Amino acid sequence: MPANIEIKARARDFAGQERLAESLAGGPPEILEQEDTFFRTRRGRLKLRLLGPGRGELIFYERADDTGPRRSQYRVIPTRDPAGLQAALAGALGVVGVVRKRRKVFLCGQTRIHLDEVEGLGRFLELEVVLRPGQTDTEGQAVTASIMEQLEVRREDLVAGAYLDLQLAGEKRDQYSVVWGLGETRRGCGHGNLNVM
Repeated sequence: MPANIEIKARARDFAGQERLAESLAGGPPEILEQEDTFFRTRRGRLKLRLLGPGRGELIFYERADDTGPRRSQYRVIPTRDPAGLQAALAGALGVVGVVRKRRKVFLCGQTRIHLDEVEGLGRFLELEVVLRPGQTDTEGQAVTASIMEQLEVRREDLVAGAYLDLQLAGEKRDQYSVVWGLGETRRGCGHGNLNVM
């Protein structure tokens, strides 16, 4: 399968990093409105990306859920009937969640730079270094590190997992907030620290 070396990070200066990305790419970004529906799978992740009326992509990928530059192997299958495919997959597998975002895509050599505004989550920056035939993960990680430095992405900005994981984790925190009243200040050793999840 094709493979990338990838990172995801919270954008500490979205406008500033957008200017840096435009400088690296030598031009303005492509702007995409994306809706990703994730389905239940026994391994990896499977999502249907809606790109517009009658346009979509079914994407399967496997990637470690850590923060560092990580290898992602993937398959992308275009579809002209995303609504029909979504209905079939939802019935067969079940839906885990839906992620909606506005994505600005810059191309810099073999690297795709994404500046994402994700519904309910905020602003993020992603790098996807598309590995060339015969190129090693170590070489791809070196490219990633160079672009990170130029875009002023710090190690502490890096995020593990997918947007779906962040979304589900937020929903879980909200459930605890309702149960334990985390808006209140609590002291002692009871349940007062649940809000650090």
